[in-house]
Amino acid sequence: MPIYEYKCRGCDRQFEELVKLGETPDCPSCGGSDLERLVSLPAVSTQRSRERTAGIARKAAGEVSREKKHAQAEYERNYIKDHHS
Repeated sequence: MPIYEYKCRGCDRQFEELVKLGETPDCPSCGGSDLERLVSLPAVSTQRSRERTAGIARKAAGEVSREKKHAQAEYERNYIKDHHS
């Protein structure tokens, strides 16, 4: 099933929707069915774009990991301080 971009003529909201061939979704904002299907550029995947995306994901995962470790260390410091006074 392809993903299409739509613009609701009733509320002007733009959204993407995964739809079956021949079906038209309703607007998730107002429930209207008067939609305009927009022309969108196809996504192109190359080895370079995949590597870049993977690098961004690794960086974000590293930041989350550091935040978790920091939060755990802070929790342990507070726990020790509160329970060993």
